[in-house]
Amino acid sequence: MAEFELKDVRNIGIIAHIDAGKTTTTERILFYCGEIHKMGTVDEGNATMDWMAQEQERGITITSANTTCYWKDKKINIIDTPGHVDFTIEVERSLKVLDGAVVVLCATSGVQSQTETVWRQADRYKVPRVAFINKLDRLGASFDRVLGEIHERLGANAAAIQFPNASEEDFKGIVDVVTEKYHVYNDDKGEDITVSDVPEEFQEKLKEFRHVLLERLSDADDEIMEKFLEEKEITTEDIKSAIRRAVVKSAFLPVLCGTALRNKGVQLVLDAVNDYLPSPLDVPPVEGIDIETEEKITRETKVEEPLSALVFKVATDPYVGKLFYTRIYSGVITSGTQVYNSSEDKKERIAKIVVMHSNKQEIVPQAAAGEIVALVGLKQSKSGNTLCDFDNKILIENMRIPEPVVSMSIEPKTKADQDKMGLTLKKFLDEDPSLRVKYDDDTAQTIISGMGELHLEIIIDRMKREFNLDTNIGRPQVAYKETITGKANNISGKFITQTGGRGQYGHCVINIEPAEKKGAGVTFINQIKGGAIPREYIKPVEKGIRDGALTGILAGYPVTDFTITLIDGSYHDVDSSELAFHLAAKAALKEGLHKAGSVFLEPIMDVELGAPEEFMGPVLGDLNQRRAKIVNLGNIGNLKTARCEVPLAEMFNYANALRSLTQGRASFSMEPAFYAEVPKYIADKIIGAREELSGKK
Repeated sequence: MAEFELKDVRNIGIIAHIDAGKTTTTERILFYCGEIHKMGTVDEGNATMDWMAQEQERGITITSANTTCYWKDKKINIIDTPGHVDFTIEVERSLKVLDGAVVVLCATSGVQSQTETVWRQADRYKVPRVAFINKLDRLGASFDRVLGEIHERLGANAAAIQFPNASEEDFKGIVDVVTEKYHVYNDDKGEDITVSDVPEEFQEKLKEFRHVLLERLSDADDEIMEKFLEEKEITTEDIKSAIRRAVVKSAFLPVLCGTALRNKGVQLVLDAVNDYLPSPLDVPPVEGIDIETEEKITRETKVEEPLSALVFKVATDPYVGKLFYTRIYSGVITSGTQVYNSSEDKKERIAKIVVMHSNKQEIVPQAAAGEIVALVGLKQSKSGNTLCDFDNKILIENMRIPEPVVSMSIEPKTKADQDKMGLTLKKFLDEDPSLRVKYDDDTAQTIISGMGELHLEIIIDRMKREFNLDTNIGRPQVAYKETITGKANNISGKFITQTGGRGQYGHCVINIEPAEKKGAGVTFINQIKGGAIPREYIKPVEKGIRDGALTGILAGYPVTDFTITLIDGSYHDVDSSELAFHLAAKAALKEGLHKAGSVFLEPIMDVELGAPEEFMGPVLGDLNQRRAKIVNLGNIGNLKTARCEVPLAEMFNYANALRSLTQGRASFSMEPAFYAEVPKYIADKIIGAREELSGKK
C-alpha cells in the first residue's frame, strides 16, 4: 500500500435519501479509480458495496460499507451509507468519524424526508459537504427545481458549480461554471469525454450561474467578497481556493450534477472531492475528556501525538470473526501491540489491522492518524469505544444513538435453542447500538426493539442465515413511552424492614416536574443540604430513580422527559444501606408519577408520499382515518405530493394499503419525527391489551 501524506487523504461518506443513487455513485467511483473492472448495478444485485445477501435481494443498502480508492494524487477512504431510515445508526456512526460527505439528491424527487435527516446529522457532527444532483436523465428531472429545494428545505448556502446542457433524454453534457469548460460524454461507459469551450447557446446561462456562485461565495469568504465588490479579476484558481476554504468551514455547498447510472459526471464529483473536501489536517483536533482530571483535552491529527481512536462499528466476518472499524485521530496503531480501551477500562491486543475494500481485506502492519481501518482481535470493545495509550488516557464522546420505535416479541422454535438465541442477540447488540433487547416479566417474553419493521425483519433474517436459528416472532408493537403533565412536590419514599437482626432503612423526599424541553430524558438534581442523606447514598437514590423510570405506572413502558429534585430524607446509622435508598427512590418515583399525572406518548412519523392526481383523494381519505395531520401538499412533475405527521401505530403494513389504493403507482417514505400524547380512548385500549397479555384480566 503506497504511503500518502495526510494532506492527500480524504475520508468521505456518500449520504442521501433511499433510492437517490448512493451505491450506484460509489460503484462508478470505484470503476473510474480502477478498483473494479466491471460496473455492477443495484437492480442486478452485483454492486460491490452491497455485499450482504439481504442487500442484493432487496436492492437497498443495509450496512455501511468501507472501501479505499485512489483518484489522481489523492487517497480516498469512502463509506457508502444506507438511505433507509431503519438503518439511520449506520449514517450516524459514519458521520461521527468522517471529514467530509457527498450528499446525493435525485433530480426528480429532490430533497426528501431522509435527505433532511442526514443533513441534520451532518450538521450535528459539523461535516463539510458537496452535493451531487443525480439521475438527470430520468423523466421529470429538473436541476433548477432541486437546486431551489436545497435552499428552501435544507437552508444551505448553495450554488451550482456545474449545470447540465438539458434534462431527461437530452442530457449529454455538463457545463463547468468554475473552469468555464463544456464536458460532453461520447460513450456509454463515460470514459470518452470531450472537453471544450462553452458553446454560445450556454454563455448567457453560464454568466447567470457564475454571478450567483460569486455572490454566494462572497457571503462565505472575505477574499472573494473583496474582489467581487471591487470588481477585480477573479481567476479560476481564486474561485477554487475560496470554495475549498468555505466548504471546510461548512459555510458553502457546491452543487454538481450528472447521472451515475448512465456514467456521466462522476469523474467531476471525484475532482470536487479532491479539490474541495477537507483532509484530516483541515478538520479541528478531536476533543475528549482526560480520564484522570475529567477536563476537556484535544489531540492534533499527528503521528507524533499519543494514540486516540474511536471504534465506530463492529461487524462479524465469517472468516476472521469480529471486525472493529476504527477511525484513528492521532498517533499510530501497530499490529501485535496492546492498547487501552478507556470506555470499558480494559486492555486490548491488536492481532491484525486490515484496510477494507467492501467485504474484502488487505492486511497492513500499522495504521496512523487520519486513517480508517478495521482491527481484528479485540475482545471487550464495542461500537462507540475509545482506544488510546496507557500513559495518555482520553475518552472521546460517543455518537448519538437514536431511540427505537418498534418492538416485537421473539422466541426460539425449540427450547434447546434458548441459550443460542441469547448469544446471537448479544452479537447483534455489540454490532448495532440502535437495537435493544429486554425481558418482559409481565408477559414472560423476550422483546427486541429497533428503528422500524424492516430493521427487525433483517435481524430475524440474519439470525436464520448466519446462525441457523429459527424463531417465532410476535406482531410488531409500538414503542410507547410515558411522561408527566404536571408537578408534584414533597413526595416521600420509604423502605423500612426489621427482621430480628440488622434491618433496612432508606427515606428520601423528591419533587417531580416535566422537563423543560422534549427529548431531555431523565434529569436528576441533588439539593440535599446539611447531610440529611449521606453522600454515599445519593448515587443509589439516582440509580433507583433511573431504574424505576424503565417501567412506568400505566402499562410498564419507559418514563421520559421529567426532572427529579432530591430535596430531603433521613437515614439510620446502622440500618441504612445503598439497597434501601435505591428501593426508597423507586417507591418515591412511583408515587410521584401518580400525583403528577402520567400519560402515554407515541412516536409520530414524518411521512412523505407521491401519487398520481386521480388517486390523491382516496389516499388522503385513508390518511385521515389513520389520524394523520396533513402538513403540506404540493407537486413534483405530474405527481401530487403530501407531507404529513402520522402515529406509527397507524402505519404498520401501509405499503400494501397504498399499493392497493393506487394500483401500485404511489410511493412513500417515513421516519421518526417526535413523540406526542396518545388520545385517551386509545390509551385505554393499550392498557387493556397490556393487562390481557400479562394475564391480569
